[in-house]
Formats: sequence, structure tokens, C-alpha cells
Amino acid sequence: MPLSIRQVGPCFAGEVTNIDLTKPLAAGVAQEIHDAMDEYAVLVFPNQDFTDETQISFTEQLGPIEHSIGAGLRKPDEYRLSTHFADVSNLDKENKVYGREDRRRLFAIGNRLWHSDSSFKVVPAKYSLLHARAIPSKGGNTEFADMRTAYDDLEQEMKDHIDGMIAEHTQIHSRRSVGFEEFDEEERIRMAPVKQRLVRTHPSTARKSLYLSSHAGRIDGVPVTEAMLLLKDLTEHATQREYVYSHKWRLHDLVIWDNRRTMHRARPFPEHEPRDMRRTTVIGDGPTVDQKVA
Repeated sequence: MPLSIRQVGPCFAGEVTNIDLTKPLAAGVAQEIHDAMDEYAVLVFPNQDFTDETQISFTEQLGPIEHSIGAGLRKPDEYRLSTHFADVSNLDKENKVYGREDRRRLFAIGNRLWHSDSSFKVVPAKYSLLHARAIPSKGGNTEFADMRTAYDDLEQEMKDHIDGMIAEHTQIHSRRSVGFEEFDEEERIRMAPVKQRLVRTHPSTARKSLYLSSHAGRIDGVPVTEAMLLLKDLTEHATQREYVYSHKWRLHDLVIWDNRRTMHRARPFPEHEPRDMRRTTVIGDGPTVDQKVA
């Protein structure tokens, strides 16, 4: 049976209601999901009662998993989940809510900025798959912005201006922009900037998209102040309401998004309540820019 998809966003994002992803996919269904991602860029799958094992198994049917190592401030002995997951919860290893001043919590607040997952890696992410295991009583929505339509609507002069530009991405920049400065030497080295194209062309559809993120702070060959203002202007354009879908989480929702063509951000929620969100990530197609790997 073909996927049943209802568009839920203004120009993208669809909800799929006739499939159980906790079971092995029938022949051809993985390709249907890829095709739907090409069209919608964000897909919502309600009522997916995953375990860690079944979420990993489903993700692997879409592509190889990006292991989450060194992407945040959790030390290896503080990991709550296996490295198959990016742990974007507010919980420590004992499943207790972080204290208000915990530097891991303060670092994670940066996820409320518009960003694209793993844009700070040489090979940025393809798909993110976020599953809701525990949700707060209010707030905690995730907003998504369609970078394809935002690019389409730019004036031609701006498209010509940014064509070929290369930006530097690092988590240090995004966290500094909200006042977080507490990085030790190992973290500064690990979070060294990488380069990404400012405009990406999708390998399947050939459609162009802006590739923006709060992690981006510099542009090769452009004075820093000018570069930061250009990135700010483009982000303001790309996150206008006509390009944004806001997802209100329900328990056991799975949301998949294409990081090559969207940005997203988390919204605030009561800090004392658990929000257990587990993200698996499909590794990207390759670097957007040839560069040395540190």
C-alpha cells in the first residue's frame, strides 16, 4: 500500500499515518520514504512505539548511521545512550533532569537557535530521526524552516551574490552567540571550524537550497562583520512564517527531516520536566567542500 501523506506545513512537511516503522519495511517502502523526503523534506510518523533497537534498525534501512561522538559536552562516562544516538534530552546518565546551572544544559540551550544537524562536521548529516520518549506538559515544540522555498524566493541579485560562497561552521560560534563561553582546550580543538557551501544542490532533485545554521559565523573572503550580517539577513528571510512548520510533539511521534534542505530549532519548555528525545542520524552524502580533516 502506498504511503498515505497529508501535508501539514505551509509549503512542505507531511504526516504519514498508515505504517508501522517498528517492524521491518516491506520491499520498496524505504525508497517510498526517500521519495517522500525529496518532496516534503520533513515527515511526521505518529504512534511509533520504538525501542532503541527498533529505532536503530529502522534508521539503518534508510542509510548508514552517524555515530554521535564528541558532538556535545557529555564525556564518554556520562553517556546515557549508545553512540548510535544523539541524546538531545535534558537528562543525565541516571535519567535525572539537569540542574539549572549544569553546563551541559546551558550548552544544549543552543539548540533553540536555528540550525542544521552536524553542519559543524566535515560530512554533514543527511536525515535526522527524532523520537519522543517523554514530553513536557507544555512547550518543547520543534520548528522547521524550508530552505528550498526560501532560496527560490530570493532576488536573483542575491542568488548571484551568494553563489559559490563558503561558510565556516563551529558549535563554538553558535554557543557564543547566546553567551556560552565555557570551553576547555580539548573542546576547542574538537570543535574547530569546518567549511560548508552556503548554497547546496540536492543530488536527487537538483533543486537548490540555502544551507544556513547558527553554527555559521564566517564566510571565506568576506570581512567578518559583513559576513555575520549577511548570514543574519539570510536567516531572517529563511525563517519567515510562510516557510516554517511548527511540530507539537505527541508521545511516540517520530519526525524525520532532511538537514540538507531544512533548518530547525527547539522551543522552550518547563526546565524541571523531563524531555526525552532520542535522535538517530543518517550520515550525509559527503563533504560539501574539499578540506583537510583535523
